[in-house]
Amino acid sequence: MKNLLLLCVQFALFLIVFFAGSLFPPFHIENVLTTTPTVTHLFVADGILLMLSLYAIIAVVEALMKRIRTAFPWTSAALLLATVLGLFMKFGFITREF
Repeated sequence: MKNLLLLCVQFALFLIVFFAGSLFPPFHIENVLTTTPTVTHLFVADGILLMLSLYAIIAVVEALMKRIRTAFPWTSAALLLATVLGLFMKFGFITREF
């Protein structure tokens, strides 16, 4: 039960960080997906990078607490779920019209 609650909290945290990093990009890392004379489709990778850095920090803390065997799979599942849902909700995808 405790692991499931931890999964939900980490999932929400990863999703919020992904959304915030996509909405307010601190590094301004943008990849052009397609371009036409009137429209440019971009992907802002800052949200994913912030989410992966948070994942690394959580993994280090779990390793220091010697809970890497029990907590790390749940953290990885939360990251995977947040990534899939965030991309499904189109976090980071921008369309600019000229």
